[in-house]
Amino acid sequence: MEAWVTLATNDTYALGALVLGQSLRRVGTSKKLHMLVTPGVTDGMREHLSRTFDALSQVDVLDSKDEAHLALIQRPELGVTFTKFHCWLLTQYTKCVFLDADCMVTQKCDELFDYPELSAAPDIGWPDIFNSGVFVFVPSHDTFVSLVQCALTQGSFDGGDQGLLNTFFNSWLSQGPSHRLPFTYNMSANAVYTYKAAFKRFAQDVKIVHFLGAVKPWNHNFDSRSKSLQFRQDSTSMVEYVQQWWSIFADDVLPHLQPEYTDLAIRPSQSMPSVTSNEQERQLAWEKGNIDYLGQDSWENIQKHLDKQFS
Repeated sequence: MEAWVTLATNDTYALGALVLGQSLRRVGTSKKLHMLVTPGVTDGMREHLSRTFDALSQVDVLDSKDEAHLALIQRPELGVTFTKFHCWLLTQYTKCVFLDADCMVTQKCDELFDYPELSAAPDIGWPDIFNSGVFVFVPSHDTFVSLVQCALTQGSFDGGDQGLLNTFFNSWLSQGPSHRLPFTYNMSANAVYTYKAAFKRFAQDVKIVHFLGAVKPWNHNFDSRSKSLQFRQDSTSMVEYVQQWWSIFADDVLPHLQPEYTDLAIRPSQSMPSVTSNEQERQLAWEKGNIDYLGQDSWENIQKHLDKQFS
């Protein structure tokens, strides 16, 4: 028994999990789908999840309470991601692959189950550590206990699960290719801005897209009647992947979603900042590598935008 595993701590992230589950169904995975939920996920949403996932388990919230380290990365909500460690208690499976709920599978990738524990892709911010949004693991009660003990004695260098998992599985880097997943199994949807040429070369190989950052696909505006998307101007994710996420949502999730949950993703257009057609064209130009280095895309203008965003 092998399974894909994901986690939702509230109904909003459960929407992401529903799209993730449907994306796995679309590519024809032969593995089981297991959903972990906390008490923050309502009964109605659990019914929806049960129709997409083969099994659903409730787990308690584990919070690092490490406010100092979380403040360093300005993402205090990541404390609850320690809850992710419950996946090691799924001992009914011989091997699993964990996927964050803000991931989307674009091609069949069951071959991930051939990798050993702990296999993961490098983090784009610091490639000598792995990103914990996608990883291969072997369920074990002993490993779970050891992880919790590690959290209590050593803590996490970033306050979240990624820092602790890298501390615990600290041999990942030295183990080399056998444990190092290609970036195409955990491609950040906004990484293409840093190396567009590589994306052009390897885009056809991408199998799992990860929507890193504070703005998730469900934070954009979507018109369910026209199936058109209003892209948030503060998002750095590639438009085409956000559109693909919404296509799965519109076709496979929305038709079965109870009305009280549609408002979690579909909002009146005026409630979200959107981009004008010119701004959309500019973003698409960026994604195609057509950058106006001497004009509005000059470094001076980019720096002004960054200063405004983080001042």
